Amino acid sequence: LKPQRSPCGGHRAKPSREPPCVCAHRGFCAMNKYRKVIKPKETLVKDEEEIRVTAAGSVSSYVSRAAKLYGEMEKKYLTITATGNALTKAVTTAEVIKRRFKGLHQITKLGNQVIVDEYEPLEEGLDKVIDTRNVPCLEIKLSKDPLDSADKGYQAPLDESLVTEMDAEEMMKSRGRGRGRGVGRGKGRGKGTSKGKGKGKGKVDARPPKGKGKGKGKGKGKAEPEPKGKG
Repeated sequence: LKPQRSPCGGHRAKPSREPPCVCAHRGFCAMNKYRKVIKPKETLVKDEEEIRVTAAGSVSSYVSRAAKLYGEMEKKYLTITATGNALTKAVTTAEVIKRRFKGLHQITKLGNQVIVDEYEPLEEGLDKVIDTRNVPCLEIKLSKDPLDSADKGYQAPLDESLVTEMDAEEMMKSRGRGRGRGVGRGKGRGKGTSKGKGKGKGKVDARPPKGKGKGKGKGKGKAEPEPKGKG
């Protein structure tokens, strides 16, 4: 195999079967030659009415939080927010909440969030790499009070026949229920006495032989031969 020369010049030559690294000005390079810059996390103030949905979260826990906001805290509205892979779970959470509380008006807003990642080189002669990504973000507002019906993301409350109201205590009980395995069904094998038919001359021993077996089996019993007579 003939080695290929990397376009950026400062890289080590690699065999042709390996993908050649691309220069930093083209947007990316071999990840083993770069290190991601850790940025300090921004401290965002979360409102009490906000339910921030993540991809690893549970829908039942979000619904229980909504029951606490509407019931114990007597809030008139709540906001469900999510980004990236959690968008589907946020929509599912909103639909479940709308079917647990009557008269909820909805406004949905969809947008993008820009995330910038910076990578610094581990070798001399390389430039920094900046990776910019657009991540979709979703915001769903559910309010007991009427909202702007002219908004393009507005949805009217569901018909009351489709809503099954539950209080916070009932939701917490239903959340605590789990699926467990009780006493299982199994087949065991025990030690038994096999039944057999003996063939031979003389007296057959009355004591049956002991052994492991299932059902009825045929076997040869022990016989004590005598010089005369047929058994």
